[in-house]
Formats: sequence, C-alpha cells, structure tokens
Amino acid sequence: MAITYMTEEGYKKLKEDIATLENVERPAISKQIAEARDKGDLSENAEYDAAKEAQGLLEAKIAQLKNLMANARLINEDAIGTDFVQILNKVTIRNTKNNQQMTYTLVAESEANLKEHKIAVNTPVAQGLMGKKVGDIAEIKVPSGIMSFEILNISI
Repeated sequence: MAITYMTEEGYKKLKEDIATLENVERPAISKQIAEARDKGDLSENAEYDAAKEAQGLLEAKIAQLKNLMANARLINEDAIGTDFVQILNKVTIRNTKNNQQMTYTLVAESEANLKEHKIAVNTPVAQGLMGKKVGDIAEIKVPSGIMSFEILNISI
C-alpha cells in the first residue's frame, strides 16, 4: 500500500476509530453470534449468517485501518509555509467565471471531509492548486471541462 501523509490530528482519530471497532464493535458482534448460535440449527439460521457476515466486514475494516496506520507518515505542521499552495494550507480561491469564492484546506485523502471544507490533495482541484502562489490562475481539468480559479489567499 502507498504511503499516506496525515496530520497528527488525523492519526489520533484513526487510532481512536480502530480502538472503537476493536473494543466496542467486535465484542457486540461476538455477542450476536453467540446468541444466534444458541438458537439451534445453524444451517437455517439467517441471524447467525448475518452476524458472521458483519463480523467479516468488521475484521476487514479493522485490517484496512491498521494497514493505513502502518503506512502513515506524519506531516510536520511547523514546516508548512504559505509562499505557495501545499498540503495543510487553507486556500481561498475565486472561480473566474462566476466570481464565487471558496476556501478549502488541502489534507491527506484519509482526512478529507467536504462538509468541513477539507479536500484531498489527490483530487483534481487540489492537484491544480498545488504549487501556485497568491494571484496565480489555476486552470483545472474537471469532468465537466476546464475551470479557472484565482488564488486569493494562502494560510495555515
């Protein structure tokens, strides 16, 4: 698996998610399996089959998150500057066609959350902004065509 860059906050949240899955979800599913097993014939027990399937999905998710954590590299937030757009920067952009302004924080893929205005650095918009300076125009190819954004501000 590829190296994933993340903030200390994102790494801490990932550890909490794994702990919750292992210490809360896993015992709950084990209890469901035990209760379904106590009901008798397992060959015709849909409740048992569903609980076993849920257990498999949970174990796969735990393994995926642990793999992500094993390949994580923490970003030194003190080394981030604002001379040009880079990961962890908060970038204010203006769509040159409709003058709409947006502010996004560029984060690792595992920390992206559009509701919090955090976009992954591997998205087309973030890729088009990377390396640009205040005043630059970023021409970004998106599925609907090409969009132009002016970089208004870069902060941390």
